[in-house]
Amino acid sequence: METLILTRSEVEQALSPAALLDALRSGFSAYSTQRSIDAMRVPVPLPQQRPGASGMLLAPGLVTGIPAYSVKVHAKFPGMHPAIQGVLILHDLETGEPLAILESSYLTALRTGLAGALGADVLALPDARCVAIIGAGVQARSQLAGLRMVREITSVQVFDSSLEAAQRFALDRTCAGLRVAVADSVEGALPGADIVITSTWARQPFLFRRHLYPGLHITTLGPDQPGKCEVAAEALTAARVVVDDRKLAVEMGAVGGAGLGAAAIQAELGEVISGLKPGRETPDQVTVFGSVGLAFQDLAAGWLAYNEARQMQLGRRINLLS
Repeated sequence: METLILTRSEVEQALSPAALLDALRSGFSAYSTQRSIDAMRVPVPLPQQRPGASGMLLAPGLVTGIPAYSVKVHAKFPGMHPAIQGVLILHDLETGEPLAILESSYLTALRTGLAGALGADVLALPDARCVAIIGAGVQARSQLAGLRMVREITSVQVFDSSLEAAQRFALDRTCAGLRVAVADSVEGALPGADIVITSTWARQPFLFRRHLYPGLHITTLGPDQPGKCEVAAEALTAARVVVDDRKLAVEMGAVGGAGLGAAAIQAELGEVISGLKPGRETPDQVTVFGSVGLAFQDLAAGWLAYNEARQMQLGRRINLLS
């Protein structure tokens, strides 16, 4: 049995965002309606950890419909480029044989951006055009790119605690064809926005009830481990909250980070996609999608990349048992 090794650039060549969007739509529905294993994110502290680093993260993935399972090993080191680094190992579901080892930073950014797009697609107003982005890192680019697949975005207002990062974002190809304004504060980025995307390392909330207005949709991505928070409890309780996974949203996501429990959650994304629960109910409703990130998303992306790479004859094969 040979194992396929794929670099970041090869994964990028093999992985179609449109195909992955469709796969994730099906995967979220299957996860919420036919769950065979709960999502797990296992954080492991590292010795002599650098300041601000989040340590190692292990994420095993399994979902109905894909004849493989995956294990992702990541470490988060703010200040490094990319800040998230790691590999995804794809195994045959019947034999356990390692099918592929893929560089996973691009894969993770893409699947997270597309999950945010799916959340916005079922929650944001159909005619949403203006986006406010708080936190101008890699994930902000992925979120905007995904969002442009489901809404006709025309303008972006961006704020980052680093003015240089916000200015780089404004010049990025992701913003091509859009009107882009760099704001000097969170409040300065919000006026007129139909959708707000937050993707920061914040441990204290910066969006409060006073920032909400009828029809607004918020996608909050920063809270993916205990202690992180972007949207205050008072704002969440005033909104319809949809998450990727109830348990993780309370343990380490936007809901638990704000000090709330499962009662604050109205639905999982997969329940909305499958029609079990409603998404947006009225034009004036404020909606929030809280994404922790689920390992089956990595599996869906890895499976697509693996099969397409084989067709394209990308990568190199090695026998790990030789």
